[in-house]
Amino acid sequence: MAKQSTAKRDITIKQESPATGPRDTGPTQRSAAPNLDRLIHERLRLGIISALAANESLTFSDLKKLMNTTDGNLSVHARKLEEAGYIACSKYFDGRLPKTEYKLTATGRAALESYLNHMESLIKQMRSTR
Repeated sequence: MAKQSTAKRDITIKQESPATGPRDTGPTQRSAAPNLDRLIHERLRLGIISALAANESLTFSDLKKLMNTTDGNLSVHARKLEEAGYIACSKYFDGRLPKTEYKLTATGRAALESYLNHMESLIKQMRSTR
């Protein structure tokens, strides 16, 4: 029986983020749209940013329900967005209960706007090639 090769061709893509400037995303699969902000492009992070763009702020519990995800998953993705400066996190007590609240920053709003413009451009290109 012949052995099949499972080797994948990796490429390195340099991307620029409004918050952090140029960054090396490391080896990735070839993408049809390599210039998309990979930080926002991930499904859950795009959901978090979009929800915060539509609301002044949301608590951790609100986002968890909206995104239908686990505490750990939401926490990891929110932290990545916070480290990039796309969202701001504040912690406080509501009576005796700890609360975590998130807001979209100006950098995050600009990154989302840029991402949406890029996606609209790709959609227009795809529709014009039919």
